[in-house]
Amino acid sequence: MITSFHAKYFAYELTRQHAANDGGRLSQALFDALKQEMDESIRDRMNQTREQLLENFDEEVHERLRVQLNNTNAQLDRFSKRFWALSQFILAEKASFNDEALVFDLEQPPLETIPKGHYHLISKTRPSENQDKVAEKPVDYSGHLYRLSHPLGEFVIDQAKKLETASASIVFNISVHPTRLHVIEQLKGKHGYLTLQFLAIDSYEREEFLLFSALDDQGQSLEQETCEKLFNCIAENKWVSNIPDDVDQRLALELERHTKATISQSLEANHKYFNEAREKLEKWADDLVLVAEKALKDTKEQIKILQRQARLANNLDEQHDLQQKIQSLEKQQRRQRQEIFKVEDSIIDKRDELINALEKRLTQQSHTERLFTIEWAVI
Repeated sequence: MITSFHAKYFAYELTRQHAANDGGRLSQALFDALKQEMDESIRDRMNQTREQLLENFDEEVHERLRVQLNNTNAQLDRFSKRFWALSQFILAEKASFNDEALVFDLEQPPLETIPKGHYHLISKTRPSENQDKVAEKPVDYSGHLYRLSHPLGEFVIDQAKKLETASASIVFNISVHPTRLHVIEQLKGKHGYLTLQFLAIDSYEREEFLLFSALDDQGQSLEQETCEKLFNCIAENKWVSNIPDDVDQRLALELERHTKATISQSLEANHKYFNEAREKLEKWADDLVLVAEKALKDTKEQIKILQRQARLANNLDEQHDLQQKIQSLEKQQRRQRQEIFKVEDSIIDKRDELINALEKRLTQQSHTERLFTIEWAVI
């Protein structure tokens, strides 16, 4: 069970990851290829030991290892899990969901442009051997492939971002979490306060960040990663909470420091990119000038060769022909000299134009929005 605070956080995080085209997750195709490469003996050993892994490994280790559970084809990465949970929260009264098959039937479309019917989160894939044996009813993967970019997915994200999230007391339950989260287990029995801020930086490209600031009942600050993992746990919205002024001020100060540090890191990365791009442009300009100068040098060499041949000519006719070729090349040489100056001017103008364009794109503008502040507890 997630709360409206989960929903808003998930919506912003999903949008951020989608925009950044996060490459940290294994693709389904790569995952399938890795599975096919495993020999039967390795699979057997994994099946024998996976329960021990599930009991003792941290959730982040699970994410990396992608250990097979009951249905390999229904394995969800963190992105899809949150999208699925968010969709259930927003469409709870409009659709009926099948968690095992990752499908749902939309009975009451929220917009006229969105069709009712059958939706599935994952595409149809070859079922596993175990699935063939135990499946009582084939999963229907017909209908609409449900993705973040689908109009219904966009509606879900938009609605979640608009949720009212007044300050409240949220109780996170680590005791029933299916996998281990060591950093959250250490918070069991504790409580404190937490705030989430959205930061957008418009520079060379748009960057989005979700910055947490949190502290426990002893006044100790929580790490960003700890706050992120806290929202992996199911939770319950207990009651409206009034955040003490001194706590809110401290959270705001920590957010300000976090924001400044993030903007500084982004600026440093952009400056590094700018310097690399400028070096490439300058090298490109130098190369073009060298090409023009080489053409002039080649013409000079041809003139020298013809002049030597003219001095050694056996008769006047041959010498006359060679002198005409020399004159033609000398005219070409003068044009090439003039062309070098034109090329240099053109290249410099073009280089400066591109550098100015880069500088304009690197002009930073930032925007922040406080999404919510809560009182938290872990049980």
